[in-house]
Amino acid sequence: MTDPLLEQAEKAAPRQRFILEDTGFDEVPVKYRRFYRRWGGPPDPLAPNEVVCPVCKVVIRSTRELRPGDRVYCMPCMSRLIVIEGEGGRLEATVSY
Repeated sequence: MTDPLLEQAEKAAPRQRFILEDTGFDEVPVKYRRFYRRWGGPPDPLAPNEVVCPVCKVVIRSTRELRPGDRVYCMPCMSRLIVIEGEGGRLEATVSY
């Protein structure tokens, strides 16, 4: 039996990798601060490795490029999120639980 999701992943281009720096976000332990930053509102551009938490409006950052279907965790509000493609091709997150 073949998994269609694995077949799609093999055909897709490899994900970009990013080096994250500490942004001074002090609402999580020091070890995890580089994975979060404050959101500057609608004019704040998001990189391909970032998505905004709809619950607490914090930007969640990843060391790899995010794609629709990826799951991320928001430590400040303890929400599990699923990345989706929103209007205009911008990545958005919906709450899983």
